[in-house]
Amino acid sequence: QMGFSSYFLVVRDIVRPVTRTCGRGSGAASLVAYCLRITNVCPIKHNLYFERFLNPGRQDAPDIDIDFAWDERDMVLQSVLQQYGCRTAMVCNHVSLQPKMAIRETAKVFGLPAAEINRVTKQLSGLRGFRGETGNLLTELQAMPRLRGFSFTDPWPEILHHAGQIIGAPRHLSVHPGGVVITPSPIADYVPVEHAAKGVPVVQWEKDGVEEAGLVKIDLLGNRSLGVIRDAIAQVRTNGVYFSEAQWQPEDDPKTRRLVKRGRTMGCFYIESPAMRLLQKKAGRGDFEHLVIHSSIIRPAANDCIREYLNRLHGGPRQPLHPLVDDTLTETYGIMVYQEDVSRVAVQLGFSAAEADRLRKIMSKKDKKQQLVDYRVRFFAAARSKGMDREIAEKTWQMMMSFDGYSFCKPHSASYAQVSFQAAWLKAHFPAEFMAAVISNQGGYYSTFAYLSEARRLGLQIHPPDVNSSNVHWHGRQDKLRVGFMAIRQLAGATRERIVRERKKRRFTTMLEFLQRVQPADDEARSLIHAGALDGLEKANTKTDTSLRPSAECSRAGLLYQLAHWQQRRSLAVGQLFPPRLVPPALPPDDHLDRLRNEYRTLGFLCHTHPVLLFDDHRKRCHTVLAKDIASFAGKPQNVRFLGWPIAGKVVGTKTGQPMEFLTFEDETEQVECTFFPATYQRCCHLFHAKAPLLLEGFVEQEFGASTLTVSHAWPVAGVSCQAMDTSCGKRRAR
Repeated sequence: QMGFSSYFLVVRDIVRPVTRTCGRGSGAASLVAYCLRITNVCPIKHNLYFERFLNPGRQDAPDIDIDFAWDERDMVLQSVLQQYGCRTAMVCNHVSLQPKMAIRETAKVFGLPAAEINRVTKQLSGLRGFRGETGNLLTELQAMPRLRGFSFTDPWPEILHHAGQIIGAPRHLSVHPGGVVITPSPIADYVPVEHAAKGVPVVQWEKDGVEEAGLVKIDLLGNRSLGVIRDAIAQVRTNGVYFSEAQWQPEDDPKTRRLVKRGRTMGCFYIESPAMRLLQKKAGRGDFEHLVIHSSIIRPAANDCIREYLNRLHGGPRQPLHPLVDDTLTETYGIMVYQEDVSRVAVQLGFSAAEADRLRKIMSKKDKKQQLVDYRVRFFAAARSKGMDREIAEKTWQMMMSFDGYSFCKPHSASYAQVSFQAAWLKAHFPAEFMAAVISNQGGYYSTFAYLSEARRLGLQIHPPDVNSSNVHWHGRQDKLRVGFMAIRQLAGATRERIVRERKKRRFTTMLEFLQRVQPADDEARSLIHAGALDGLEKANTKTDTSLRPSAECSRAGLLYQLAHWQQRRSLAVGQLFPPRLVPPALPPDDHLDRLRNEYRTLGFLCHTHPVLLFDDHRKRCHTVLAKDIASFAGKPQNVRFLGWPIAGKVVGTKTGQPMEFLTFEDETEQVECTFFPATYQRCCHLFHAKAPLLLEGFVEQEFGASTLTVSHAWPVAGVSCQAMDTSCGKRRAR
């Protein structure tokens, strides 16, 4: 009836040449899309609600979202633009002024120099919780703990006043991440078109305007985890292991299920965040069906729903809201989890499918408050007609409101869960290849530092970069993980490629030979030395170069000397008449800490150890516990001390609007999820931005088998004695 058949065929043409895609969104509920291999989750097997995608009363055309590997998406977009020519264009975004940009633009109008503007705006970088919603930026900024005492001298108060008035004003058009419109005739006949800075044609309407005009949008998006899975499988095959995807069913693999159940999913798409891993531990379920629930229920406004879900999952007392609601939500324990649950409950209460879908849809709209007033009246009237009392109707409505702004439909969650299981299977069976692919694709939730810690916990040996063994990207095989050249800071892409290309001709044997063949810049050569990439070269041949002493060849200091010697010879070659003679000194062995510092500056991590081990003496003096032992203190009255390295954090607001933060810390043994409630957060938040360990004190809580540390005090390790911390704690407890 909607003439939608050609749309399916066009999307099929787009995905056909690409080997790895993920059809997601409500389109994954379509059996036609599944049969055409646009999506990869069977909607019958997983009981996906088709009416979320298409129903007879729907007025606007649904769209299908397709994920491609992040480094293949531009190629796919270019192919579509070439194939359909003047009949296609990308959707635009209307970019509005955000608080930081509004401040910067206003300061320019006042004629302030760039240095003065940067002096203030750099204080706002990474400032969480700064929204500019009050319109009074000066008051809002001065109230933030991090900016206490910062001087906003004239004319900054006036600048901040004017900047607060223009927040949200349109600034320019940008390109939508992946929205593409294809029309039967030239697209300019339907909508005004312009060319973006990158050269692609862009319609001048946002996605909502495109949909309201009746144009059909296809979302072609990039997903780094598809690149991770692709590269991990390629490495497995390169390492000589037979692997076929034809009958690959990772969700049925017991080893993978155990890994998911225990929350050991760092690096696995969508289920690697601290909150998600904690939910997996609390639920204690590793099957596909529960992971689909967890992928959707973990939304910002659903904390109460999550707690009730876990309580019911573990056999706690359950008070059904109403038979109509409970019968509709049997697979999710009577809790609304998916977007379509809103529609299904509304239909049970007498709404038509189209009206119920409209109710579901406006919950994510910015102007929903006025529209919801009418729907609320209709909802309560429908509930009353079905015999539901006012209190139950109110609880049901509030459960619907937990879908505020951000939530998933079940088809979308199922599509994501399948990608999650593929990643988890690779991690369970081929950890070295998987972790190499995760780090090489550079798109996970954590830093390379944190992923390397996870690799060590998996029993992998980290091998430093080596000019005769490393590739541009990381490589894994059996229990070994080799650092790629991409990890070395200040090493240009062209130089990385040149090293690999020259090595294929023949291996490097000496430092001077490497320098002559690769011709790296001076800072690149120093970075290679400090990263350890040149440690494996043979010692210089003193017979052919008598200016080198054997004592200079045994350390990185010796390699730096050879670099200086090569630089001298190179400067002589370009015409310097009287260069100073470089006399090789008798070099002492490298200082161990200096060597580690240089390695950390160059790579951002240490290859052979966790840096928290450098603070062992401090841990012993302060009687700290290891992360792996934290759970044994759950429920005990005494506080514990833990020295950990911060690797992830998320600031949230309490019901009263006060900021607090959930932070993940780790040592060499395990990770600990830590909670900083508002009072502690206000006192300690200035410590969280330094990339250094913190000494934490607090009590251990356990809920549904998962342990967390509620922090009461935190100190930087450097310059604070344990005795001073004991005194400080005593005073605070007394107060």
